[in-house]
Amino acid sequence: MGMPQLPRLWNAAAVRALPDDGKRYELVDGELLVTPSPTGVHQRTIMALIRRLDPYLRSVDVGELLVSPADLSLGADEVLQPDLFVIPPAPTRAPPRWSEIRSLLLAIEVLSPGTARYDRLLKRRRYQRAGVPEYWIVDPDGRVVERWRPEDQRPDVVSEMLEWRPDPAIEPLVIELAGLFAEVWGEGESKY
Repeated sequence: MGMPQLPRLWNAAAVRALPDDGKRYELVDGELLVTPSPTGVHQRTIMALIRRLDPYLRSVDVGELLVSPADLSLGADEVLQPDLFVIPPAPTRAPPRWSEIRSLLLAIEVLSPGTARYDRLLKRRRYQRAGVPEYWIVDPDGRVVERWRPEDQRPDVVSEMLEWRPDPAIEPLVIELAGLFAEVWGEGESKY
């Protein structure tokens, strides 16, 4: 018995039919992206971001923070799985089906050596084309966040205070990055 035959041209249906093997599968601009399970640093970074984003979003009620795996499609024939993402408020409190999510307020990827090219090029361009107001690439090793907006040709590289204002009528969320990365790396007390 040989290797299973893989499709030459990927589509969203073929990606969704892949086995649940612990890997993350995404389809961006016809290219299949396969990434292994995340590292501990990756997961700690996600948790540190959740601890800052979720209370803020609950207090200002401008959107909902969700975590992948998610199988999002912001356009035709794609499967996107940002590490973290914020969706606009839903008219009901029922959890949305992934197919019902057509826009994001924020997409976040935590950088890993194996995903850097995809996160910085392929995914970034896709989120920009979709009009996602902000896309963050969080680099725990470099202790910076690259912030991209739809019209940007270069990122805003933030190393001290990351400010996010999903609605101009409300106070922004301010994340002190030294504290966030100290928490990720287990360095002293965290203040978030």
